[in-house]
Amino acid sequence: MRIPAPLIAALSDVIPDRETHATLDSLFLHADAPGEPPDGSKRNKVIDWLRRANKELEDPLSIVGPLIEAYMEEDDETSSFFPNTRKSLNKALERCNLIYVQGGHVSVGGSAPTATLAEVIRGRNLKAIEDEFHRALENVNSNPREAVSAAANILESTCKTFIEDNSLDMPTRKDLKSVWAVVRKELNFEPSKLVDEDLKRVVGGMASTVDGIASLRTHASSAHGQGRTQYNLEPRHARLAVSAAHSVTMFILESWGKRSGGLA
Repeated sequence: MRIPAPLIAALSDVIPDRETHATLDSLFLHADAPGEPPDGSKRNKVIDWLRRANKELEDPLSIVGPLIEAYMEEDDETSSFFPNTRKSLNKALERCNLIYVQGGHVSVGGSAPTATLAEVIRGRNLKAIEDEFHRALENVNSNPREAVSAAANILESTCKTFIEDNSLDMPTRKDLKSVWAVVRKELNFEPSKLVDEDLKRVVGGMASTVDGIASLRTHASSAHGQGRTQYNLEPRHARLAVSAAHSVTMFILESWGKRSGGLA
């Protein structure tokens, strides 16, 4: 989907107020915007880059989520310096029948959950979470890097929500590997505590699976800029990562539900 003109106008108003030329360039490159930074003022640079994305990318809208993620998810103390940023962006998205979903995603309003991902997870709404993974799978062929990023974000959000709702200590580093370690310990996902040898191997494999998904997102997904080493990430690789993240997420939610007396 193309980036609508009203959204381009809103982004060209908001982003220049928040960024320097250097951080603006970094932000767009992080979002996988095409080409080199355009010349001109910060506002013109934003407009030109977004219009270029509409011309050159198969899914231009995919870069908008990463562009606004920090603004939409910043804490209240930080956002107090720019109190109208989130409001302006939400208004522009709503006008275009779009919605921001936690984790750096923008989706068509009719196909996205009305609640935030954290709220969906808290309610253990398995259907809505399945829909989020389905959206990730929709990107597998056209944008496997984005699909991996989306799947890892859902798994990471699940772990963070579990930690917050159970009043556990959030690790200093809030990356997937760190929050998974807390959840794994709390829910007793330890092979040594199981009797069945086959089940031990399956549960033990979850740790390797999460570690692999986290590393793949870091090194080959759209969540981070790539260095000299380029991963040849194919749709089949992304499909495997998304399916694995889905399995681990559902196991966490079902184990959480069993401990709290059943799934909602």
